[in-house]
Amino acid sequence: MHLNIIGTRGVPAAHGGFETFADHLSRYLVKKGWSVNVYCQDDDGVFSDGEQDMWEGVKRTHFQAKRSGPVGTMAFDLKCIKHVLKEPGIDLVLGYNTAIFCVFERFKGRRILMNMDGIEWKRSKWGIVPKVWFYLNELIGANIAHLPIADHPEIARHVRSRCIKNPVMIPYGSDEITSAPTECLKAHDLEPNRYFVSIARIEPENSILELVQGAKSLPDGFKMMVLGKFKQENAYHNAVKAAAGPAVVFPGAIYDPEIVQALRYHARAYLHGHQVGGTNPSLVEALGAGNAVLAHDNKFNRWTAGPEQFFFSTALDAAQHMIRMCQDSDAVQAAQRAARARHQAHFTWEHILGTYEEVLMEQMHKA
Repeated sequence: MHLNIIGTRGVPAAHGGFETFADHLSRYLVKKGWSVNVYCQDDDGVFSDGEQDMWEGVKRTHFQAKRSGPVGTMAFDLKCIKHVLKEPGIDLVLGYNTAIFCVFERFKGRRILMNMDGIEWKRSKWGIVPKVWFYLNELIGANIAHLPIADHPEIARHVRSRCIKNPVMIPYGSDEITSAPTECLKAHDLEPNRYFVSIARIEPENSILELVQGAKSLPDGFKMMVLGKFKQENAYHNAVKAAAGPAVVFPGAIYDPEIVQALRYHARAYLHGHQVGGTNPSLVEALGAGNAVLAHDNKFNRWTAGPEQFFFSTALDAAQHMIRMCQDSDAVQAAQRAARARHQAHFTWEHILGTYEEVLMEQMHKA
């Protein structure tokens, strides 16, 4: 039982949702008797290309990205694909952004599972060339993988329309958070249950501007925390800051998981403006923290968060919901209970990783 994980920046997780998933899955499978190899991007030049080491029982294979940005990521992915051709086992590719490289795996007769992620080519931040690249690679990935994996029912329906295969639907998972210290709140002059928190990239498709505009209506004593990196040369970032009232706090990007967990856990509600994507990791993590949720009203968020949460389409909607959530503690508490129940039913790591192992075992027998 050997699995190669390709498509992330590596483990231990220090970046995004795929890294966190690879971290959990690799350690889980090792405990179950699997041999797991995770490809890792070496940004610091510590390892030579192809050098391997062990972490938590997981084999790591390192490659350097000689260039930054998308070109460097593509070069890194190609190195990983070339290397894995000589490795035993089956391959789990996380994301389809460079699915065209997987042609080499199919040519060598390797078994490929591919997590199809979100509908990347629909994201407004990309220009026409990246959109065409992502569109073509989505088609290639859905058809070249022996088994496409979707993390949301809507993504599964979308993938099914791109190929003749029937994708398996396995959502993202997260830990349950049942307690957190309050010290970090004092550094930002916050009180438990008296602030809203947004944790997302500062992009138009994440509705940050609408949420900040809505926060102008917050009653006295309530605040909005906007976690994320701002750049002075970015027009949208400047527009978000210009729209903010005194109740909005911009602490920048915070990567310490314990601080982020504490900011989630003690918030009155989590603000989730994502307009595109499948089961978003940050939203799942909010459910695991027992957060009431105010989310952008779309089919992706409605399925993930569940019907008991709050949904907005415009800045005015957001403002009205924020006011109600500040005033109606019963409604907020009901949403918090519903969040924990939905997380327990659908998004615990035990359930997600166990489902992945069943699927991987089936594919091992077919390899």
